[in-house]
Amino acid sequence: MLASPWIAALLALFLWWFSTGVILLLVRYGDQQGRGPVSTFLTTPLLCIGLYGIWATSGSVSVQNIYLAFLSALAVWGWIELAFLTGVITGPNRNICPENIPQWERFIRAWGTIAYHEMLLASALIGIAFLAIHAPNTFGFWTFAVLFFARISAKLNLFLGVPKINTEFLPGALSHLPSHFRYARMNWLFPVSITLLTFAVGCWLERLYSGANPVGFALLAALTTLAMLEHWLMVLPLPDEKLWRWMLPAPKNDTSRQEEAHGI
Repeated sequence: MLASPWIAALLALFLWWFSTGVILLLVRYGDQQGRGPVSTFLTTPLLCIGLYGIWATSGSVSVQNIYLAFLSALAVWGWIELAFLTGVITGPNRNICPENIPQWERFIRAWGTIAYHEMLLASALIGIAFLAIHAPNTFGFWTFAVLFFARISAKLNLFLGVPKINTEFLPGALSHLPSHFRYARMNWLFPVSITLLTFAVGCWLERLYSGANPVGFALLAALTTLAMLEHWLMVLPLPDEKLWRWMLPAPKNDTSRQEEAHGI
């Protein structure tokens, strides 16, 4: 059953939803108890297990190893995102962005809010490429690469301006972050992002239907489609935050706050 591409796609959807919910749950509890860094420290073994899993599964493209490589890449990605959302690994700039400043200065300030996090993600991508890119099973690398480039695209779109920016799940450690976002009807990058993501989905589907490792390419196609959906949710008035709000404890302070609630 697990060899079915349809099952693989459904599992990718579930893992996207479930893993995002777990991260948001840890962040919410950590924010309320003032123990966000503790959550990051206690889950550090997840990072090590993920890196080991990518290396250990890289030698075979069996269905089992493809799933394990996918899960391992999600584990590495999830830990880094948790470290960011708990304020452990962010950037040197934790100040509110002033209004009416030049675009170049706003970009430098925005980069300063996430610099260490972005450098860690890039280092992880390079490290995973070193572990798996020349091995038979590269699905762990490609899973992380899809997440990496889709997240860069999403952050650039938030910086340039989109109609919808949710901040409901933003912890106190990142309360300065929304000041670096911009509301706008559209920006020049958004259609480019959608086009590239659509092209990537088409490439994965072409590989899937060619019969070569259909489970792996089904996982990548589903994950890239979800990344494209997250981009569309920046411009469409859909309450995507409801996917996770019901499973989280009520925020400690201002319940009117909204945050970017897209998946991992």
